[in-house]
Amino acid sequence: MQNSPALDAHGLVKTYPGGRGRPPVTALAGLSLTARTGSVLALLGPNGAGKSTTVKILSTLSRADAGTATVAGHDVAHRPDQVRRAIGLVAQRSVVDPMDTGTENLVLAGRLHGLSAGEARTRAAELLDVFGLADAAHRRAGTWSGGMVRKLDVAVGLVHRPQVLFLDEPTTGLDPEARAELWAQIERLVRLEQVTVLLTTHYLDEADRLADQVVIVDHGRVVAEGTPDELKSALAGDGLAVELGLGHDAGRAVDAARRVAGLADVTVDGATLRARAARGAALLPPLIAALEEAGVRVEAASVARPGLDDVYLRHTGRSMAAMAERAA
Repeated sequence: MQNSPALDAHGLVKTYPGGRGRPPVTALAGLSLTARTGSVLALLGPNGAGKSTTVKILSTLSRADAGTATVAGHDVAHRPDQVRRAIGLVAQRSVVDPMDTGTENLVLAGRLHGLSAGEARTRAAELLDVFGLADAAHRRAGTWSGGMVRKLDVAVGLVHRPQVLFLDEPTTGLDPEARAELWAQIERLVRLEQVTVLLTTHYLDEADRLADQVVIVDHGRVVAEGTPDELKSALAGDGLAVELGLGHDAGRAVDAARRVAGLADVTVDGATLRARAARGAALLPPLIAALEEAGVRVEAASVARPGLDDVYLRHTGRSMAAMAERAA
């Protein structure tokens, strides 16, 4: 494992039947990715981009139509049993039984993974202590907070000491304090136990904080990859964001902005007009003036250095932050 990637996928293709006379749907169109041992790979992309299909194939829950993949050194198509023993999977939906205690949930998970009764109890106590849940170990999980339950979900995924851990939007719905606590636990796992993590998330600050590598997928293909800093540095200049008033005409706003010399990558996503410029602060006043002259009301405006949301917008044409706000 130390001399080979923990995750290695090449040319994955997956097509689903369209049904009722509709054409087939291509979920993956030659997707490739690699993650080294003891690292975090963040897989980002719009809904329907192929993230879930990728995770399903790598965790042996689905088979690719074409392409190859290995996880922890095992071929997912030809050695699925070995892959399953080497991975942990934490899905969006909790697997915790609310009627069982924290200890009972973990002991059951351990037994299902082949641990003896004694080994399962020892591992349960260890994980409850590591995740700061020991004081609540003998309470029914249904009485726990959402953050505590989510930490227990991750503990369940780790009960058999996997080499690779799949985390599917692990902090969705958690408050900032609970998110930060879970982030710290993930960082500890990677640093001290050399667990490799594939993370899907809609929180770009989460990817920025945790990921050694970011892979952005769209329409079943990788459209950008690199470290967070590499991806942000590739975007020259500043990002301008203008919140437009109710009833705005997106086409008129874009036309007005494109007439401002020095602006590039002008788009409207929801009620936000975005653009890039070498000197963002200098071009913000003429941009606002051009919009107002075109009859487009401006509610607020800002300038910032490139962030992952700018990277995401550049490569997918959509703002993940805006999508997250609409989904909330």
